Amino acid sequence: MMRARDWLAAAFAATLLAAPALAKEVKVALVPGGPHPYFANWEQGGKDAMRDFGLAAADYKVPAKWELGLQNQLIENFAAQGYNAFLIFPGDPVGTNGPMQDLASSGIPSIATAGCTKDPTPALFCFGTDVGHSAYLGTKELIKTMGGKGTIVHFTGNLVDPNTELRMKAVQQAVDESHGAIKLLQTIADIDRTPQEADEKINALLAARGKEIDGIITTAWLPSVSAATALRRIGDKRIKMVGIDHDQVVLAAIKDGFVHGTMLQNPYGQAYIGSYVMEEIVGHGCKVNPNAPFKKNAYTTRFIDSGTAFLGADGVAHYQDAMKKVTQDLMKTFKATYLTCP
Repeated sequence: MMRARDWLAAAFAATLLAAPALAKEVKVALVPGGPHPYFANWEQGGKDAMRDFGLAAADYKVPAKWELGLQNQLIENFAAQGYNAFLIFPGDPVGTNGPMQDLASSGIPSIATAGCTKDPTPALFCFGTDVGHSAYLGTKELIKTMGGKGTIVHFTGNLVDPNTELRMKAVQQAVDESHGAIKLLQTIADIDRTPQEADEKINALLAARGKEIDGIITTAWLPSVSAATALRRIGDKRIKMVGIDHDQVVLAAIKDGFVHGTMLQNPYGQAYIGSYVMEEIVGHGCKVNPNAPFKKNAYTTRFIDSGTAFLGADGVAHYQDAMKKVTQDLMKTFKATYLTCP
C-alpha cells in the first residue's frame, strides 16, 4: 500500500502533466474536523464559489467522528483523487500541521479555516472568526443587559478545538474588567459534540444552581441551542443570555425574549472566500502577500478575521443579510490586501 506522501506525490505529479493551471482545473477540498452543524454552510459556500469562479470542484466531506486519524485519512483520499487545494479545520492545532506539510511538500496549498494551526505551520494563513474578540464582545453585551452586575456561567466547546481556549480567556477578560461586579460561577466545556451531552450538563447546572445565575454566555453552537431550550422550558426571562451562531432554536428564542442575542459567525464566507483564494493561487499563480496586514493570535501570526456581528431581536428576520454583507465587504479588498498576482 502507498504511504500518504506517495499518494500526494502521485496526485501532484498528475497535475504537472497537464497544461498550465487555469481556474477550471482547481479542485478544492473542504474538510472539517468532524460532524458539527457549524460547518453545514461550508458546503453551500463551496458550491457557490465553484459556480462563480469556474472551479473544477469545491467538495465538502466530513469525517465520521472527531478523530484526527479519520480527518487525516480523508485529506489523503482527496489528494489521491487529484484535489489540489484544501480548506481544513484543524482537528488539532499542532497535529494537523503534519498532513498540511505533506500537502505542501507536494505543492498543494492549504488554509486553516475556522480554526488555526500553531506556528510554525505550512498553512498559507488562518481564516476564521476572531473567536476571542467575538466571545469578549458577547460577554460585554451580556454584562450590559444585566445592568453591569451579577453572576454568570459560560458554556463552551470542546477542549480539542483550538478556539475554545481563546474563548475562555476572552470571557474571563470581560469578567475581570468588571472589577468584581460580575462573578463567573462556572465554565463548562466539552459539551459541543452531541445535543444530549450539552442538554444533560446545562439542565443539571440550572436545576442545581439556577437561582444563583443571572446570565449565561455560550460560545459554541450546541451549548447555545441547549441553553436557549432550557430557558424557554423554565419560562423565566430573568436569566439573560447571549449565545453564538444562527441555529433556528436560538433565533426563535431571541424573537420570543428568552435570549438577548447571539454572536454571528461567517462559515459561508470562510468557504466562499477561501475557495476564491485557491482559484487565484492555484489557478492563476498568485501568492500570499508576506506584507499583508495579518493579525496575530495565540496560535499564529497570519490570521485573517472572517467577521462577526451581534444579532439582537431587531435583526432576527434579516440575520442572513448581516453575514452576506461581511462576506461582500471582505471580497472587495481581499485580493488587493492579501495576495500578489502576476
